[in-house]
Amino acid sequence: MKKLSKTVLVLFAFALIVSSCGTKQNGQLIGVSDRPSWSGINPYGMVYIPSGTLHIGPSDQDVSQTYIQRPKSISIQGFYMDDTEITNNEWRQFVYWVRDSLAHTALGNVMDDEETGEERIDWEMEIDWESEELEDLYYSGDDRFAGRKEMDTRNFVYNYEWYNWQAAAHNKDPDASRSSFILRDEANIYPDTLVWVRDFAYSYNEPFTRNYFWHPAFDDYPAVGIDWKMANAFCYWRTKLWSIADEVNSEDFRLPTEHEWEYAARGGHEHAPYPWGGYYVRNAKGCLLANFKPGRGNYPEDGGFYTVKADAYFPNDYGLYNMAGNVSEWTSSAFHENSYSFIHDLNPDFRYDADDDDPEAQKRKVIRGGSWKDIAFFMQTGTRHWEFQDTTKSYIGFRCALTFLGRSINDF
Repeated sequence: MKKLSKTVLVLFAFALIVSSCGTKQNGQLIGVSDRPSWSGINPYGMVYIPSGTLHIGPSDQDVSQTYIQRPKSISIQGFYMDDTEITNNEWRQFVYWVRDSLAHTALGNVMDDEETGEERIDWEMEIDWESEELEDLYYSGDDRFAGRKEMDTRNFVYNYEWYNWQAAAHNKDPDASRSSFILRDEANIYPDTLVWVRDFAYSYNEPFTRNYFWHPAFDDYPAVGIDWKMANAFCYWRTKLWSIADEVNSEDFRLPTEHEWEYAARGGHEHAPYPWGGYYVRNAKGCLLANFKPGRGNYPEDGGFYTVKADAYFPNDYGLYNMAGNVSEWTSSAFHENSYSFIHDLNPDFRYDADDDDPEAQKRKVIRGGSWKDIAFFMQTGTRHWEFQDTTKSYIGFRCALTFLGRSINDF
């Protein structure tokens, strides 16, 4: 019995020594032992794009004669990208989150956060949508149409923020506060459904204004009527949603840079003018391979009159759908005609966060991919185009990207 007790004591002492290695380490350089484990991530609805190089520049005649696509070889770090454009139903999750947060706040469904001491929403509480305290969220008086009880979507404002890493990196003031590099903005996140009327003169598109976002028939269609700031607000919200489930991943969802977008669109095919790798917009059977405008006044020949489902047509070799046609897509890159001449060849990124009072020319953001109303030239992987960041269109959507942490997914 005594011998057994001695053995137990020795094992207990050994366990104490081993457990203390994480802090005392017995004078040896062994690293911190209580680090969280990491085996990579697999974000739902995203595909992995491996690191690689590409040769950017025009893949066909520059029909506009603008010479804004000078040839250049660059390298891109691996990243994840949504396999489809963000759909109406995915955007609706964001809208409902904002709607419910407004309702919870109006009803007083808040609680003190144990860590920060600040108030936060108690999502476990039920929302009584018939409560008089929610009346301010609805249209009232003369603003009501046909007696319907409808929510005033002008209240759906979301506050988001981002860190200005460039300013922080080039700051020379040692007394500068961290808050001076944290930028904040807000966006009304309900899609601008009036784009279906505004974008086309003398054209009957009112049914799409009334139905495109909310009707179940369009749940899996790409979200449109989204400006650049709204897309960034969505990425910020998605990051917060993700961090609740996975605290280890520190990277944020974001818009892809224009060159990440082009690299992903090519699907691993060098100098490919289209995402499917070929030089033509039809296959051997004569079938069109994307949703675009194949001829004058001819919208439906490809199978889609307006937009189509986000996973329509065949994906490229990375598994990405509709990287050509359907809707053009926002990127994080600012548009400058001569940017190819000065961007770096390592993860090139040209960005400018324009304020509301900045000149219009500084609010241009690169869009890629072409849309359902564009001709084939704009669907090419190398074609650059732009739109103002505060503009909403019936033919512009987006998809998110997420930087991969590590050399290759094959390391895990």
